[in-house]
Amino acid sequence: MKLKGRTALVTGGSRGIGRAVALALAEEGADVAVNYVSSEGAAKEVAEQIRKLGRRAMQAQADVADYPDTFRMAQEVLKEFGHLDILVNNAGISSDKTFVKMDHASWRKVLAINLDGVFNCTKVFIDQMLKQNYGRVVNITSVIGQIGNFGQANYAASKAGVAAFTKSLAKELAGKGVTVNAIAPGFIETEMIQGIPDKVKERLLGQIPLKRFGTPQEVARAVIYICSSDGDYITGAELSLNGGLLM
Repeated sequence: MKLKGRTALVTGGSRGIGRAVALALAEEGADVAVNYVSSEGAAKEVAEQIRKLGRRAMQAQADVADYPDTFRMAQEVLKEFGHLDILVNNAGISSDKTFVKMDHASWRKVLAINLDGVFNCTKVFIDQMLKQNYGRVVNITSVIGQIGNFGQANYAASKAGVAAFTKSLAKELAGKGVTVNAIAPGFIETEMIQGIPDKVKERLLGQIPLKRFGTPQEVARAVIYICSSDGDYITGAELSLNGGLLM
């Protein structure tokens, strides 16, 4: 086990990529806190699966866009686990509209969760990581933040912002035992992809050299690599998992 004795928090951990990451961390020996906003049943199921793997688990309810709520969650996680070694900032949403039709509320909602949420979660745990001289922060960005996309100005801006935040924070924390990296998935088989019309899926697949969508488990394995000792010399990186969509 590559992460035996480690503790982790995965935001947006009740489904999709977050669920896969939470389970992969547990399979490698970590105790895992599963963050969710409203999907209590799904988070409970993930926590139960983690316990079946012989690891400690807790459900950590909080709206990561809300700093006081995130701070409360952090205190509960630290009380339960004693410390936190790994933070995976995965929580994210999209609200797609062309810019002409996009209102300020749609812009702010996406930025609040996707970008402010990363700041909030990192902020409430970073002092503790620095104190223990160890931490692994992994931010889930997106290929959309690298290339942009029609109707996703808010989403692209939020993910590009997280990528820049990752590099800046990595420089600040280098040499202090804390690494900060990002993983930029392409199109992954999640509920978001399942909701896309078949014709659009076909067009997307035609743009991907590997001719398939990625899986949440493939993203999870990349997280494990970065968080294990295999990734000790990696910081400030944005690892692309997109099937060759962006080279």
